[in-house]
Amino acid sequence: MESISWLYRNCGRKRALEFMALLIMISLCLLLILYFTTPEKYEKITSQKMVSEAQPLVMTTITCEQNVSVANIKEFSTFPTRMQDFLYYRHCRYFPMLLNVPNKCTIPKKSGEPFLLLTIKSSPENYERRAVLRKTWAAERLQSGMWIRTVFLTGTTGTGFKKQRLNKLLKLENTRYQDILQWDFDDSFYNLTLKQVLFLDWMQNWCPTADFLFNGDDDIFANTDNMVDFLKEQSDNDGSKHLYIGQLVLTSPPVRDKKSKYFIPELIEKAKVYAPYCSGGGYLYSRFTARTILQMSQSITLMPIDDVYMGMCLQRAGLQPTDHQGVWADGLIIPSDKLDIYDPCHYREIILSHKFLPHQIFLLWDEIHRKDLNCSKKEVNL
Repeated sequence: MESISWLYRNCGRKRALEFMALLIMISLCLLLILYFTTPEKYEKITSQKMVSEAQPLVMTTITCEQNVSVANIKEFSTFPTRMQDFLYYRHCRYFPMLLNVPNKCTIPKKSGEPFLLLTIKSSPENYERRAVLRKTWAAERLQSGMWIRTVFLTGTTGTGFKKQRLNKLLKLENTRYQDILQWDFDDSFYNLTLKQVLFLDWMQNWCPTADFLFNGDDDIFANTDNMVDFLKEQSDNDGSKHLYIGQLVLTSPPVRDKKSKYFIPELIEKAKVYAPYCSGGGYLYSRFTARTILQMSQSITLMPIDDVYMGMCLQRAGLQPTDHQGVWADGLIIPSDKLDIYDPCHYREIILSHKFLPHQIFLLWDEIHRKDLNCSKKEVNL
């Protein structure tokens, strides 16, 4: 108190108040430093920082509650169980990311930025398919001067020990190959749309520089050499313009048969026919189109069939999908029973065909690259 009185007498009221304010600020700063540098707090802050730096996309606090109100909808009780489950959680769009490859599109430095990013839908248990694809058409490489990069998109399967084993398998694969994107949702047919939307969001955050993308199943045969050649021919499009090609489907009506895998009630889609779309076996699209679809998806409720949903997003944006004669999403049609459907000459000039077993893909990829392969006639022109 004597020091304060001395200040008032010798420095005046104003200077004394300024000095007191300074002392209070210094005291508060010291208290904050002592609080945040205690061992417990320091360890907590450091731990949070390490988690943030190591896995910046992982979300550990987001939960999604079941929307029980949908059970009151007329005819809900007559829907198949898988459709009921879809409707219960249809509003859920954000799930924790279990496995990420944040450097996929930045290593090695500039030289590795992908011209074509292959995004392959794969269930956790499909290890054999992924193993073969890594050695064949999905191999990461420099093709015709352009980088091809690959990611497999997956969720979780099973419960208990089965789920734990499959998650360990995927983690081991990702440690070795750095090509798995996994989210903590049930990997099922009705969640393929969710998988696609989650990937598009991942791309915007982690791989925005990819010029073009290929979306396909893990049981197709894709001639990625031809994909790169086709995309390079798009001289007026470096990925900054619209491109969406595949096997075009027009005027396809929703299936109302509840026993069908593709059953869609009017509750989800009232239209008599779907918007134009490309069959989900595989399609190519540009960076511009990917961003546009992601933007449109924010205002379009999820529906179970992913390729139809993509078409809905395109239609909302005023864009059109395009047919390509080299895409055989329903399988290549051979003109005669006397011809071998697995003759490599049928596949040398196409973009993709569906549906193949792993050993068939492995053999066919090797055969179309044989230097002594002699095809008198090209079955399909690009």
